[in-house]
Parts: sequence; structure tokens; C-alpha cells
Amino acid sequence: MAEWLTGTADRRSTTTAVRFTLEELADVAPGNAVEVRVPPAGAVQAVEGPRHTRGTPPNVVETDVQTWLALATGRETWAEAVASGRVHASGERADLAALLPLQAARPR
Repeated sequence: MAEWLTGTADRRSTTTAVRFTLEELADVAPGNAVEVRVPPAGAVQAVEGPRHTRGTPPNVVETDVQTWLALATGRETWAEAVASGRVHASGERADLAALLPLQAARPR
């Protein structure tokens, strides 16, 4: 995270940061109701609610690597990212505004 925050992260470090923050999201909001996708770096299921087992899940959040890390660190708000079209969220549980930024990812 420190490398990404300072703008010195290479692709490998950035991917690691995304995976770390996705795991952090799953820790603070355990569950299987929402699939959060940050291609090509990773995906996670989080948030309490009905579990899906086949096909496209009913609650999906998808964004790019840079937007996800900006959300996780508080450099951008959920509302800003959704309004600009950089976050695609579908389903009644797909609003992650109350969960972001992630405490462990915030700059110190």
C-alpha cells in the first residue's frame, strides 16, 4: 500500500495491494452476498446476505485497480466513483459506501 500511495508501485505491488484490500473488505464485512471484482487483480465475496451458488451473482461491484485502491484508501468516495462511472454496482446490497475507506488501507 505504501508504494501505491507514493506512486512508486509496480504492477506486482499494485496487485498485492488490491488483493490485500479485498481480503480486508471480506474481514470487515464477512459474507457471500456481494461479489467485488477488480480485474485482473482479484475478486472476493463479502457482505452478509443470501449466498449465490451458480451463474452471475445478484449483487456485483466491479471497478478498475486504481479506482478500487482510491476507494480503499479514502482518496475517492463511493459516490464520486459511482457518479463518474468508474464503479459498476448492481443489486440491493452492492452499495459499499459504509464500508469504505478500509481502516487498514488508510494513509497514516
